[in-house]
Amino acid sequence: MTGGYTGKILRLNLTNGTVSTIDTSDYEEWGGGNGIGGAIFWDLAVAPGNWDMLDGFDPRNVVTLMTSPLSGTLAPAVAGRTEVQGINVYSYPICWFTRSGFGGRFAGMLKAAGWDGIVLEGKASSPVWINIVNDRVSLEDAEADGLWGLDTWETQVQIWGQLMGQRRLGEWLAVGDAYSTQMPAVVAIGPAGENLCRNASLVHDAGNAAGQGGFGGIFGSKNLKAISVRGTGSVEVADQQALMDARLWYDGERPDGLAAYTGYVGNPTSRQSACQSCPLACRKVTQNTFFNESQCFESHWYQCPNISLVDDNKASGLLQRYGVNCCDIQLRALIPGLKGSNAAANYLQDLYKMGIFGPGKQIDSSPLPMDSFDTFTFVEPYLRAISYRQGIGDDLAEGIVRAAKKWGRLEQDLDSGILTFPQWGYMWHHTLPTVEWTYSSLLGDRDINEHICFIWHSAAIKDALPAETIVNMLAEKTIPYTGDPFMFNYTWQGNEAFTEGIYSDHFAKRVAWDRHYNRFYRQALGFCDWGPWPKIINTNATAGDNWGTSPEAEPKFFNAITGKNMTFADGMEIGRKIWNRDRAIWILQGRHRDMEKLSGFMLKPGASGTGKMLPVHHPDGTWTIETESLWDMYLDYDGVEQLKTLFFELEGWDTSSGWPTRSTLEGLDLGFVADKLASAGKLGT
Repeated sequence: MTGGYTGKILRLNLTNGTVSTIDTSDYEEWGGGNGIGGAIFWDLAVAPGNWDMLDGFDPRNVVTLMTSPLSGTLAPAVAGRTEVQGINVYSYPICWFTRSGFGGRFAGMLKAAGWDGIVLEGKASSPVWINIVNDRVSLEDAEADGLWGLDTWETQVQIWGQLMGQRRLGEWLAVGDAYSTQMPAVVAIGPAGENLCRNASLVHDAGNAAGQGGFGGIFGSKNLKAISVRGTGSVEVADQQALMDARLWYDGERPDGLAAYTGYVGNPTSRQSACQSCPLACRKVTQNTFFNESQCFESHWYQCPNISLVDDNKASGLLQRYGVNCCDIQLRALIPGLKGSNAAANYLQDLYKMGIFGPGKQIDSSPLPMDSFDTFTFVEPYLRAISYRQGIGDDLAEGIVRAAKKWGRLEQDLDSGILTFPQWGYMWHHTLPTVEWTYSSLLGDRDINEHICFIWHSAAIKDALPAETIVNMLAEKTIPYTGDPFMFNYTWQGNEAFTEGIYSDHFAKRVAWDRHYNRFYRQALGFCDWGPWPKIINTNATAGDNWGTSPEAEPKFFNAITGKNMTFADGMEIGRKIWNRDRAIWILQGRHRDMEKLSGFMLKPGASGTGKMLPVHHPDGTWTIETESLWDMYLDYDGVEQLKTLFFELEGWDTSSGWPTRSTLEGLDLGFVADKLASAGKLGT
């Protein structure tokens, strides 16, 4: 094995309780994370061909939790990420093979215990939890140990107490034949997961969560309450000096910190918090503990005029304890610049105002206290109803899109825009005018939740550099599609949108670059979206030339740790390989280009509702950074279809079906994938 890998992956069959290992070397070509996890899923769940892969609650669903070779090292904004893969239970109308992920210290602790990942098969006959202590692995009784029925925080505290007893902070305790000051790293489900809610999350520590895809409910369906891991080992690094040099370069000459979080410094009621080995500390720990480690949506998921900041923080803590995904249920009424009706709670409020939803109404809202909808009084009854499937909560636990389908309102509300979920049952999320977000989510499996655009085109960049300089700098470094500044042209109206803007072959390359970068560098190696990765332009660079760390940094860290000699382009090709394999799984589940349609409101004025600072090319040949002109962006049906065709051509897929061809797959050493598609009659021509 090369550096960065422990050499083995833990395989547990929950049905019969067997524990075995998989050699990481058999899958090392995929990098790690979603790369390796998806490859194992293919071998164990796809290749046998004994089920249709449509029900994520099926015991045949193989769920993987994977680290990367960079996990547990000094690689910044990457070492703490854990990738989760399997057939999801949330997306609509088909539960695609998907991924989610969480930060914190679980990945590093798993590596310290000697494991590159965990593979879960089958279903336990009664509730269990997994106890990993270095190379010792056991299935424990979650009911006898008093875990089943607890929330996610209580579960972790109970496990810590059971494994560590009474201890002082920083005290050395025996772990097998070694000693450690570290508490076990635990990922757990709460009541929502136990009750098989499709919007249930996995929660690690206070606020690191894998929310998308409903993996909390999948754990519940497998009768798996938690996984605890303690390790006392270390991660082998091929070239320690090269790693240290890379880290000092990243932190010094080209600092890529997030200025938005400097407000945590010096705050007497909170302190900065970070995932393992990350210098950015984008999370925080509060004095009152309500808000700990939550960030972004989950930190203000129920924000109303009548909720104080303290209650807002309490709502965040309750969300994590119940283990519910905020992206399905949130209310975002007060966030400036974001669409006001972009989440489930807003939708319920709109239906309530229309007289359709409420006590004794056409859609009975019981037991929700709708008369206190916009106060903190509503928060816990809302979470509790969903998590325990009480009354209307039974519908909401299926996800808001499935609930709307049951109520007979789905198509009309998606078309009118009262329900703003653009694709696959996922909420509107920076979907426009950052249209690459729209395309990537539509052509993929979920809301991508990737902020590449915002990192590239920040206010600091706009103020520091001319628009033409920005697009030319981006074009110079977007390997392998270099030299095309129109990849970053957000022109959306008129013929120019089709020839050089958001429906053109230029923008198809932009979408392809994003897909391949994210499949490998973010989701296989774990480079964090908030890292920020990628970072091509950085006006804070002390070198004075405004270049960021990408694309030099990614292979720099990977090669120092593994001892390999990968180029950035090599990694992009692996990303393309992962993307094609994942596409094949979706095709076997039923994917065809005809299914890849946006909800009706996306094709009408009002679809965007938010402004971003993005480059626009004008007929006179000039470039500007626009905000207001993009506020009104909505999409053209024929334009989207053209973009799809151009993207499929670029990827080497059949343009009539969106299915990869044999020549494309074999060119990526995926002949076995081509054979599987051919046997199913779903190989592109």
